[in-house]
Amino acid sequence: MKLDARVTAVTNVRVLDPVAETLSAPTTLRFNGDRIASVGTEPGPEETVLDGEGRIASPGLIDCHVHVLANSPDLGSLGDESPAYLTACAIRTMQGALRRGFTTLRDAGGADFGLARAAAEGLFVSPRLFFGGKSLSQTGGHADMRAPGSALVDNHQCCPHIGMVCDGVDEVRRGARQQFRTGADHLKLMLSGGVASPTDRVDSTQFSDSEIIAAVEEARAANRYVLGHAYTARAINRGLRLGVRSIEHGNLLDEETVRLFVEHDAFLVPTLVTYQRLKADGARLGLPAASQAKVDDVLHAGLGALRLADRGGVSIAYGSDLLGEMWEHQSREFEIRAQVQSAGAILRGATTTAARLLQAEGELGVLAEGAFADLVLLEANPLDDITVLARPEETVRSVISRGALVAD
Repeated sequence: MKLDARVTAVTNVRVLDPVAETLSAPTTLRFNGDRIASVGTEPGPEETVLDGEGRIASPGLIDCHVHVLANSPDLGSLGDESPAYLTACAIRTMQGALRRGFTTLRDAGGADFGLARAAAEGLFVSPRLFFGGKSLSQTGGHADMRAPGSALVDNHQCCPHIGMVCDGVDEVRRGARQQFRTGADHLKLMLSGGVASPTDRVDSTQFSDSEIIAAVEEARAANRYVLGHAYTARAINRGLRLGVRSIEHGNLLDEETVRLFVEHDAFLVPTLVTYQRLKADGARLGLPAASQAKVDDVLHAGLGALRLADRGGVSIAYGSDLLGEMWEHQSREFEIRAQVQSAGAILRGATTTAARLLQAEGELGVLAEGAFADLVLLEANPLDDITVLARPEETVRSVISRGALVAD
């Protein structure tokens, strides 16, 4: 994938506002580098212009739960791979997301400061990448990928595991400080069991209260936040009460969970498409048998949890959590959510709500003066039918990232 051209203006586009759920009259967006300089001002004769031909200009999409280094659903094998090889895989993965209109990704475990720096410096064409480094897991937790008979664990930063094992308050603090030392945008904690890990139950709770509080304190000290992997209401509710800002998955939440989300102004990031694909493709692509057996524990509850959270006024952001070849289904999350959410709510989840979660409100997820020049030109209006975004090969005409045309 190459950088096609830096443009300074896009003319004849109807700007989509995800909050007001409106389209503007045909107008012009002018750029100054990677920022939007103006909306509605005509370009000068010396500017490099892209004619939108009346298409819809949507803010670039944001996926808040990805693992760009995970080239296989067998997450336990990642630590044995070459970091150079996984970086090459990540570049391909990120560029595929960009072609689908995702101009920003939040990595939920694995991506490090080097990959984020290379993306930011333009060493390869890429979405913006918010990274957290390694997730923190207790022994036997969701990011402890050792089989029951294995005793060795390697927390070295250069090994491409998605997480590091920490036990006790001091180790959690040290692990958190290590991630923030590298410039991490957030910190991930494993608050419950999960599908891809070999030795924990989905319904387990992980880390003690004091360990969770220590991680939250370290994140706040760094002006960052904690996201927590959690499925059950027991695990989610404990995390929310202790200061976790973003809950990933949340398939088994309850009414009390919804109240706590609203009370603490926290975010839910469902990832429904990944369970569909793990069920359909997991065995073929290397998902271990123990993990295959756990998929059904969460697969069928996700839509009900999403409906409950949506009706309760929870801030819900877009996430996919796909692994390896399953990445090609990234946009299908729009289609799944359409069964229970309105088009506007789903679109805000991938734009303005996601931007608030990423602490980039006003810069990402909107097309306005001063915002980043990240946008997608669409052939159809997602406010009329959000599922058009599930078919990017038909709907996405052009993608502009950092003020440059990267896909057309």
